[in-house]
Amino acid sequence: MHLGHARTALLTWLRARSEDGAIVMRIEDIDAPRVRAGAEAAILRDHEWLGLDWDEGPFRQSERLARYDEVLAALGDRVYPCTCTRREVHEASAPHGDPGVYPGLCRQGPLHPEREAASRFRMDEAEPFVDGLAGPVPGGHRDDFVLRRRDGLHAYQLVVVVDDHDMGITEVIRGDDLLSSTPRQVALYRALGWEPPAWLHVPLVVGDDGVRLAKRHGAIGVDAYRDAGWSPERLLGVLGASLGLTPDPEPIALAELRERFALDQVHAGPFVPPPPRD
Repeated sequence: MHLGHARTALLTWLRARSEDGAIVMRIEDIDAPRVRAGAEAAILRDHEWLGLDWDEGPFRQSERLARYDEVLAALGDRVYPCTCTRREVHEASAPHGDPGVYPGLCRQGPLHPEREAASRFRMDEAEPFVDGLAGPVPGGHRDDFVLRRRDGLHAYQLVVVVDDHDMGITEVIRGDDLLSSTPRQVALYRALGWEPPAWLHVPLVVGDDGVRLAKRHGAIGVDAYRDAGWSPERLLGVLGASLGLTPDPEPIALAELRERFALDQVHAGPFVPPPPRD
């Protein structure tokens, strides 16, 4: 579990416990080729070390593939086959279009019927919504996004909507790198006749250069701090201060953080973590 995940997990735990809510542990292992052996056990161990327990699960997306296919079929003509490559989409969008928005090449039928097809969602104008931390978010442009890739792998946008609905999720807390994906998911909820949850998008953990600390960009794991001799309370103090819940990053017990927690205290800014060894 990298530090950004730990920070979001801490906020999730504090929010749920302060509202007498339940936390659902979900293992998002849908992209099987990228799943590393032992990753699930390590993530659960890191949660437990910090004291961040959960109430339901863990549920694994890899065990729910038939359910995703069922929902995909239920969308009917809101889904259409797309045979475009990324390069073709990029070239069709340039130089005047938005490279992040699908230009509709296959909306009236696949351009290359001889190819394997992905499944795209036929999206209307995206509606605005209000995020619990980011505030009002505009809806933006229509964007026909992929629900199942050409290799048969279900896309993130589909599986998280199905999971959140089926598991009764009323509030989603995650990193704000996913804020731009939310209008797509709201559109899916509407198309399926489901009510969207509330959303809280947490500012990211970044490096000194301001770039998000992903695995390929030097993300620091909770285990690195544990192996360096940090106590859970010391790391909780750093994470709590980064969220604006304490005035300084001194060690603090999880129970005390729970007593201090108020959502309106949470900072709306990124966080540069200290090195495990200082």
